[in-house]
Amino acid sequence: MDVNKIIEKLPYTKPFLFVDSLSHVNSEGASGSFCFQKDLDFYQGHFKQNPVTPGVILTECCAQIGLVCLGIFLLSETPETNMNDLEMAFSSSQMEFYLPVYPGETVYVSSEKLYFRFNKLKCKVKMHNSAKELVCKGELAGMIKYSTYEE
Repeated sequence: MDVNKIIEKLPYTKPFLFVDSLSHVNSEGASGSFCFQKDLDFYQGHFKQNPVTPGVILTECCAQIGLVCLGIFLLSETPETNMNDLEMAFSSSQMEFYLPVYPGETVYVSSEKLYFRFNKLKCKVKMHNSAKELVCKGELAGMIKYSTYEE
């Protein structure tokens, strides 16, 4: 599946879409990037004098690129899958944070599939900044499937 089609299938829109581009997706992992623009709303209230990207948003960015995009790719390989009406549930996260991400920074996320069984996907994820420094890493898991019901 083409990386642009994967991005189109994401169940998010701005301001909650944290994927600008995908550089690689295969059955073992995904990688992509996102620029945290200076005008994003959460910067207004997350540390008044020194805005920084909240850890929960960094985790969400890792999940969208490393988990959901990979899940869409994996499901697209199943011929009987209905590629409409994505359903998902985030089931667990274990993240460690090392460096802050400031407004205007671009981050790069990569994931490695640990397993995909019974529509549960678990991945190792890493986020680096433009200087190739490790920002955060961890393991994320979720249930992902396409709807099988028809109205």
